[in-house]
Amino acid sequence: MLHLIDILLQSINLSTIWCLVFVSEFTLTYHPFFFFVAMESKQGTKHTILMVSDFFYPNFGGVENHIYLLSQCLIKLGHKVIVMTHAYSNRTGVRYMTNGLKVYYVPWKPFLMQNTLPTFFPTLPIIRTILIREKITLIHGHQAFSTLCHEALMHARTMNYKVVFTDHSLYGFADIGSIHMNKILQFTLADVTQAICVSHTSKENTVLRSGLPPEKVFVIPNAVDTTMFKPASERVVMDVIVIVVISRLVYRKGADLLVEVIPEICRLYPNVRFVIGGDGPKRVRLEEMREKHFLQDRVDMLGAVPHAKVRSVLNSGHIFLNSSLTEAFCIAILEAASCGLLTVSTCVGGVPEVLPDDMIVLAKPDPSDMVNAIKKAIKILPTIDPQEMHLRIKGMYSWQDVAKRTEIVYNRALNSSNQSLLERLSRYLTCGAWAGKLFCLVMIVDYILWRLLQMWQPDTEVEVVPDIKISRTNHVTEVHPSM
Repeated sequence: MLHLIDILLQSINLSTIWCLVFVSEFTLTYHPFFFFVAMESKQGTKHTILMVSDFFYPNFGGVENHIYLLSQCLIKLGHKVIVMTHAYSNRTGVRYMTNGLKVYYVPWKPFLMQNTLPTFFPTLPIIRTILIREKITLIHGHQAFSTLCHEALMHARTMNYKVVFTDHSLYGFADIGSIHMNKILQFTLADVTQAICVSHTSKENTVLRSGLPPEKVFVIPNAVDTTMFKPASERVVMDVIVIVVISRLVYRKGADLLVEVIPEICRLYPNVRFVIGGDGPKRVRLEEMREKHFLQDRVDMLGAVPHAKVRSVLNSGHIFLNSSLTEAFCIAILEAASCGLLTVSTCVGGVPEVLPDDMIVLAKPDPSDMVNAIKKAIKILPTIDPQEMHLRIKGMYSWQDVAKRTEIVYNRALNSSNQSLLERLSRYLTCGAWAGKLFCLVMIVDYILWRLLQMWQPDTEVEVVPDIKISRTNHVTEVHPSM
């Protein structure tokens, strides 16, 4: 197989490639649309951004909230933001959200864990159409294990768009799944314009996994909507201490640790109750633990909690418990702290970077150490002022600040120089002895398919969507037809 790929790469006439590169660069230089994009970026005007990920509403999670809230703040800064994700159940086609945020639910169904089936080339036509119709100037992909994100970034680079990638997770280096994902990430980031990580630990992890130059990677932490997550007007009485857990009940989130920690804490402190919100395959183990130790009246299992009700659950407690085994940042800790809860968390990944030492008690991912951390938290709980903690979080984190910092990354990406096809292929060759050649072959095929699409349906024949301006009352005020 490797021999055949080598022969194919060698058999491609160098003059043919140079011809394709010349045509590509000529189009990028003289095509009216790309000239307009270049002029806009140089003049510092507003951008039209396409957010791409398999993870978006109506699904709930940290990535989904990040994309939505970042998009809303970018819109307030004057940018136009479009979101592209896969179809959810009967939700397909185009939908509009708050402040005119437009969402394309493309007709692909999730294959595994909300990810679409990897198809490489069949997604090219629809992605190309969206990029042209919406006059996109930059593509921003989210999450390393989003198939749609990887394919969109690949096609966008083929069409010479600038791309930015945000990594929200940490991965290892030893297991089969991590090895496979790291090689895919290396392929995607080999030609990415800029990258963003949510913590310094995440940046180190991404650089090591992908081989991306550190100077291309920016650290922009997540944030929290402090207008939504705020303490109750009256503090919950301390007669019964309530420890809140809101998490997906899976192995990675440390559900097995909870099975051992909760009975011990209930034995040591008769006035402690647990409220567990979330669902997942490990929920059965927690319910078995509750029945085995006769804790039905002290451990409440709420199941999946809608994001709109998370604040009310947090405000019913005093301590927030996070037992994750790996975490790049953990927005849930910010939400709990913004509601005035003292946090107890495992000291993993980027968690130590999230809060000051006086707002969080860290522990090793070990049951006995977590029990000691909860004991320490219960001891210092009377000194915690929820309102003061909320004000501190409000001063440290805001989505407006995240949007402004992301805007700087966008400007840097758009001001970077364009590269020829040969320069881009040379990057893929560095991805491995056999993987590099395979990646080059994929990109050459993608480039040829893009050129064939342009011949079959030129860019000028794709109908451009008119710009719609929405007032603060969410009513359409102006419709500007495309020129």
